[in-house]
Amino acid sequence: MTTNEQLRNLPKVDELLKRCDVIEWTQTTVREVVVEALRQAIDETRSALLSGEETETGSDAVIALARRILTTSERRNLRRVINGTGILLHTNLGRARLADSAAVQVTEVAKGYSTLEYDLMTGQRGSRHDHVSSLIARITGAEAAMVVNNNASATLLCLMAIARDREVVVSRGELVEIGGSFRIPEIMALGGTVLREVGTTNKTHLSDYENAIRDQTGALLKVHTSNYRIIGFTQDVSVPDLAELAHRHGLPMIHDLGSGLIVDLRDYGLDEPTVGRSLAEGADVVLFSGDKLLGGPQAGILVGKMEYIERMKRHPLARVVRVDKMTLAGLEETFRLYRDSKQACSDIPVLSMITASLSELEKKADSVITQLSVCINARFSVCREVGRVGGGSAPMLDLPTIAVSVEPLDRGVSDLERQLRCQEPPVIARISEGRLLLDMRTISDAEIPIVVKLLLDILG
Repeated sequence: MTTNEQLRNLPKVDELLKRCDVIEWTQTTVREVVVEALRQAIDETRSALLSGEETETGSDAVIALARRILTTSERRNLRRVINGTGILLHTNLGRARLADSAAVQVTEVAKGYSTLEYDLMTGQRGSRHDHVSSLIARITGAEAAMVVNNNASATLLCLMAIARDREVVVSRGELVEIGGSFRIPEIMALGGTVLREVGTTNKTHLSDYENAIRDQTGALLKVHTSNYRIIGFTQDVSVPDLAELAHRHGLPMIHDLGSGLIVDLRDYGLDEPTVGRSLAEGADVVLFSGDKLLGGPQAGILVGKMEYIERMKRHPLARVVRVDKMTLAGLEETFRLYRDSKQACSDIPVLSMITASLSELEKKADSVITQLSVCINARFSVCREVGRVGGGSAPMLDLPTIAVSVEPLDRGVSDLERQLRCQEPPVIARISEGRLLLDMRTISDAEIPIVVKLLLDILG
């Protein structure tokens, strides 16, 4: 059959819509979407013919192509994935997983009306800050607290409300850049403050700050270098010393903590400053993220002295960067878990992953190996690896972990990795030394049966 004859014999959309299998599609999918998939399949087949490719042109082939197009188009862009990479706060994968109770509370608030800005006691308008402010203050030991949409916003609001048109003194070694080329100096300029750098990249002394203080000074700012470390011949100024200097000159001391660790995890190798410790050491305002080591939804949280928090709540920018009801619901439930530190470490995923022992992870890996033993098309083994906290947190911490190693015998390891990404739900793994690794620290117990089934389906 010539190309022209094949083109003339391509099925029509109306004909395909009468087929039983296509009629079934329209029972679960909007008819216009089905029609568009059929048209696209016919157009792609026509283009393949015109370019000289050998391609099937019958109704069955076009229907099969339309089914693939429809399946792809109907998939949500923002989808759940299984994280087998060993990076706990994987920025590309959404950082912190919410605790189950927090996710339930988000759903409960999202699907109905809520008390977002309504006071049940008075029957009058309330403030959305009231839902979490007192709880956060109680957990952290602060006088007051407020929430905005991320920590960059928290930094911007804090600087604008406290030190606009004045100088803010910062160590050169703390002028950090976070993801997306977002830099502290640029935030400060946007906030209308003047950056006053002191010290050098590797060494800053208390005298450097003191010599920089003058009438134009509005605040002293300390930025925790949460996504990098300067090691070797170094020195910085502690929070207590910097706070004492600031207060002696009648200035506020602001601590941008970044990751937002609430419980002390030094026993697990995570030597990061906690929010409560920073406040106890004299910081007037502490800023941190909600979706990193705190383990909640994306948010920027400000805690500290009442006078500064109230000033930020009244600032016009506060409305621009405020959070919605779903964020507040997830954040409130997350902080409720912190009322009991043991419960927090058990129920908040990022904390439970950090505190999981190697023996627990080995048991999980052994279970996976046992379930996969029926497969003869790959070699499976348990191996010790190193994970990361990720998300711009604890950059120097090697987190010992256990992974299941998969060495496929009937295909390349890159092909297996790609196939896992194309499953539902997608499984994101990593490749090391020719093996596909699935880290047991970032795969939950509930996800293990799913991963096993997908591997068996792929490998046969």
